[in-house]
Amino acid sequence: WQSKAAVVVIMTFFPMLVNTITGLHATQAMERDLMRSYGASYLQTLVRVRLPNALPFIFNALKINSTLALIGAIVAEFFGTPIVGMGFRISTEIGRMNVEMVWATIAVAAVAGSLFYGLLALAERAATFWHPSYR
Repeated sequence: WQSKAAVVVIMTFFPMLVNTITGLHATQAMERDLMRSYGASYLQTLVRVRLPNALPFIFNALKINSTLALIGAIVAEFFGTPIVGMGFRISTEIGRMNVEMVWATIAVAAVAGSLFYGLLALAERAATFWHPSYR
């Protein structure tokens, strides 16, 4: 399972990193100047201004990564893993010409991916209710 985890980490690390850094840099100069004029430390500015402004970007990355992780885990199972998962099931059933089971497994994966995405969208809505995109 370590190889599957490595594939998933490699696939999801960079979208998360890029979105988080973009979100942290999305603050306006006026907001940063205001915190500086209050005499706020870097940590206070990070917690009170930068992280709240980065939350929509972070949740966007999480939604992207939830589907990427599922796809990565399934594809990683195609290549000789001893763990019986969806990818193993798909590759085995393709060899047996059991197309119904292949499509059923793909449907279960699609429902699971949609569920993960929906749960993250609900969490985003609850955590960033103040953001202008939800007004």
